[in-house]
Amino acid sequence: MPRHPKIIERKVVAQSRLFKVESLDLEFSNGAKRTYERLVSRGPGAVMVVAINDQDEVILVREYAGGFNDYCLSLPKGLLEPGEDLLAAANRELMEETGYGARQLEPLISLSLAPNYMGHLMQVILARDLYPQTLEGDEPEPLEVEFHSIHQIQSLLKLDDFHEGRSIAALYIARERLTQENDWQDHANLD
Repeated sequence: MPRHPKIIERKVVAQSRLFKVESLDLEFSNGAKRTYERLVSRGPGAVMVVAINDQDEVILVREYAGGFNDYCLSLPKGLLEPGEDLLAAANRELMEETGYGARQLEPLISLSLAPNYMGHLMQVILARDLYPQTLEGDEPEPLEVEFHSIHQIQSLLKLDDFHEGRSIAALYIARERLTQENDWQDHANLD
């Protein structure tokens, strides 16, 4: 495993309510020097929820995505509040964005996006045993809620507005987990 580069200087070059941009002057083990810039999250983290109903449908939301200045279809997600429990945050976001809560929540995986430029992890939570429950959220407009079969991810990929990498990865990982559980249960029932 290579040694971490030596940080010669670190400075904040810009910041907003949610992020700060840091400039890192680095020296690598071979003597090469480079300046890297990275986006650093200012909050305690974020959650993304793969909510599965009894029909093996996943709940997706269509919401405005400022980075594209367009509406995108993705999994429900949001920031953790300071001191908030991970699973409580996932259930809160699910209720705020979809109108459903979950009785069963479990951490699935942590995903990064563009780790060369961003120090941000998204905690993916698998939510099951859903029930209707609405909480008022901070969204500027109501989100469009859609249900899609977890077994038809390829069909989702054909949609022009479904392209967020973390949502795609989370769906495949959740589907694999559910398939393994079903295979194990089927095997246990044969014994």
